[in-house]
Amino acid sequence: MRISPSREQTVGIEYYYSDTDGTDGRLRVRPADFQVREIETIEPEPIDASVGDYPHVLLRVTLSKWDTNDFVQQLSDNLEISRERVSWAGTKDKYAITTQLFSIARINPNNKSLTAIPNADIEVLGRIGRPLQFGDLGGNSFEICVRSATDTSVVDAITAELHAYTVSNNHSQDDDTQSVYAGDTNKVSIAFPNYFGHQRFGSRRPITHRVGRAIVRNAWRDAVLQYVANSFESEPETTQRAREFASEQAGSSRPDWEEAIERMPNALRFEQSMLHRLNEANANIDSDAATWRHALMAVPKNLQRLFVNAAQSDLFNRIISERLRHDIPIHRPIAGDIVCFQDQNSPTEVIRPDPARTQLTTERRVDIMQRHCERGRAFVTAPLVGTQTNFASGKPGEIEKSVLAEYDITPEDFDLPGTFDSRGTRRAMALQTNISTKADCNTDSDKHNIDQSGQSYKLVFTLPPGAYATAVLREYLKVAPAKL
Repeated sequence: MRISPSREQTVGIEYYYSDTDGTDGRLRVRPADFQVREIETIEPEPIDASVGDYPHVLLRVTLSKWDTNDFVQQLSDNLEISRERVSWAGTKDKYAITTQLFSIARINPNNKSLTAIPNADIEVLGRIGRPLQFGDLGGNSFEICVRSATDTSVVDAITAELHAYTVSNNHSQDDDTQSVYAGDTNKVSIAFPNYFGHQRFGSRRPITHRVGRAIVRNAWRDAVLQYVANSFESEPETTQRAREFASEQAGSSRPDWEEAIERMPNALRFEQSMLHRLNEANANIDSDAATWRHALMAVPKNLQRLFVNAAQSDLFNRIISERLRHDIPIHRPIAGDIVCFQDQNSPTEVIRPDPARTQLTTERRVDIMQRHCERGRAFVTAPLVGTQTNFASGKPGEIEKSVLAEYDITPEDFDLPGTFDSRGTRRAMALQTNISTKADCNTDSDKHNIDQSGQSYKLVFTLPPGAYATAVLREYLKVAPAKL
């Protein structure tokens, strides 16, 4: 089993599914190299529908060079409204061209400020009766160009390895393997570990899971300091020094929070917001938990949820890795596993698990459940731990509980105030998708405008909501997470 880079291991991603050497290469040389489009499932009413019944305006937005949270802040600033009135179904990458839906409560759809944001193409689709919620999409379609690859000849070997996980050992590989050849653009079914990607935890500064762990332990002071004062070598020196100064003040009985605010770069507005609340409360090393919790709640509610979600995601990754370490499959169940079934409302172009429909795999039904999983009709799951978590039994349950015990976390710990509370759910440990590859992704214009050193290739695939494209890409490139 091939070991992951050490940086991935810090967030529980310890193994690859494929043993073949990767292509290496670069992503996002230009925004058009990484294109993501939501598979839409929301059908809005006409824009002239009753505002009382349908108060939310639905937008389709194509963004370039925009982080979702930054775009929402700019949008709310332009419209002079609270950002809490803006909702969306999924967070997208900044260094990409992304097309996604947003809803905004109680606005004039003819407001010219909607069209005044650079690198944003905004289309008003109509009205809906409630705000968009996380996961309100069928999935995401990806079209990704890998440039400066050192060896594209291994692409088909990697595809073939990942395809093998979708085919039962009890029958031959049939016609759908015929597309595993160089230059063939037909789609091939592959399976891969459904790891939460490194960007879930912060691509350059992976700390959101650490903040979440502190929250779960009711260590609110530690949670604030993990976010504000934990510096990384990958950050600019001025940022590192600002975080170190904030750390020094947190250990003082008479901290100078005003100076800490001045030193913190303006781009780090969430850190500044927390420091402002600490300054208002005159917080020091002896301040109670409520003071530090209030400071942490200076960030938007979606980010508050993200902290706890990241802690859950880190544990989930570690459960996958622990199963792989014990040579227990994640794409086929064994006795004791909890399996979920395919979402009956999945769009035709994506295979989507439904964590609400689960069943325990008993000794008597192992063979049946394995066949369902091999055909993409069911998925082996692991917990995203919360107050209502159901653990697997047998060996799978032992692994799940051992990972939680290692971090001294229990389901009851997620009984938290307000936005931080989480009931938990279960999530598929391995996913299947149909992927097509193209040997060269350059267009005629690329040949004049893009550095042609090395080789290039294109990957096209779809994923269900919440799945990470990097979980697929890492299998092909096998590079440090910073390059993903």
